[in-house]
Amino acid sequence: MALQPDDLLDARGLPCPLPLLKAKQSLARLVPGQLLEVMATDAGSWRDFETFVAQSVHEMPAREERGDVYHYWIRKGGEPAS
Repeated sequence: MALQPDDLLDARGLPCPLPLLKAKQSLARLVPGQLLEVMATDAGSWRDFETFVAQSVHEMPAREERGDVYHYWIRKGGEPAS
């Protein structure tokens, strides 16, 4: 089953730490449970996103490398709005 993101962030061509900073801004606009897909070309983003998710309430159900583009799927954590 393919992941269907609620929002897509194209951070290709941006140097570290901009892909992560822009992802944080995008996550802030989502509600808990929604999924953000991030595309980045910075090789350091692989480690940056792994560390970020480990230290946050968010989850990363998948990530993959397609050629020179890294794809991350981040599910916003926290309490869903009632």
